Amino acid sequence: MSNKALWNQFDGWKKDYKWVDLSREFSPDTPHWSGFPDMVVEVPFDYPDGFFVHKYTVVSQYGTHIDAPCHFPQGRRTLDQIMPEEMVLPLCVIDITDKVNENVDYVFGVQDILDWEAKYGQIPEGAFVAMQTGWSKREDMNNFDENGIKHFPGWGIPALEFLAKERKVKAVGHEPADTDPGIIACTEGYVGEYYILDQECYQVELMINLDQVPAVGSLIFVGFPKAMGSPGFTARCLALCPKE
Repeated sequence: MSNKALWNQFDGWKKDYKWVDLSREFSPDTPHWSGFPDMVVEVPFDYPDGFFVHKYTVVSQYGTHIDAPCHFPQGRRTLDQIMPEEMVLPLCVIDITDKVNENVDYVFGVQDILDWEAKYGQIPEGAFVAMQTGWSKREDMNNFDENGIKHFPGWGIPALEFLAKERKVKAVGHEPADTDPGIIACTEGYVGEYYILDQECYQVELMINLDQVPAVGSLIFVGFPKAMGSPGFTARCLALCPKE
C-alpha cells in the first residue's frame, strides 16, 4: 500500500462527503446542566502586539461534552484513559422526533432500536449510537413543571442494556442535558447514566445538528482534552457524512 494512501482517501472524502458540526458554541450563554453555574470569561491579556488570552472558569462538563465512565461509577476509566481508536466511530442516528413531539416524556426503548435495524441493518459493534429527538432546537431545554420536575425524553435502561450487551456499542449520545428522561431521574435518580458508564462506554450530551446526519454511513470524531483523572470535558464532535 502506498504511504500516501490515506491522503488519497482524504481527497475522496472532500469530494464525496460533508462535515457536520455536532457541538454547541462554548460561551456563558451555552445551554448546560441546570445544576452548573454559568461559565465566566475573563481577559487577563490583550495587548496591541497581538498577545490575546482568555481565562475560563467553568465546570468540566459544560455545553456539548463527553462523560467518561468514571463520571458516575467509581473505579471506571477517566478521560485520559479513553483510547484514540475510541474517538472515531461508526455513527448510527436513531430518530424518534415524531414520538417526542407527541410525548415529551418519551422513554427510548428496545423496540425503537429494532424498528431502526429493520430498516437500516444491525448496529455494528463498536458504534456510537445517537438518539435524535429535536430537543436541541428548543429554547427551554429543561422544561420544568410547576413542581420543579423536568420533562424531556431520554434513554430507558432496557435499551441501554441492549446496546451495551447485544450490540456492544462504544458510546451513546443525545440532545438533552441528561441521559435519563426527566420524570425517571426525579424518582429513580440517574440510573440510565450510571448503567451505560458502568459498562465502560462513554457518552456525549447536548449534541446538535443530528437532523443533518443520515441514519447510517457516517463517522463521528469526538475530540476533547487529555485531562488527567477527569470525569469529562467540553467536546468538539464532528460527523463525516455521505453527501445526499
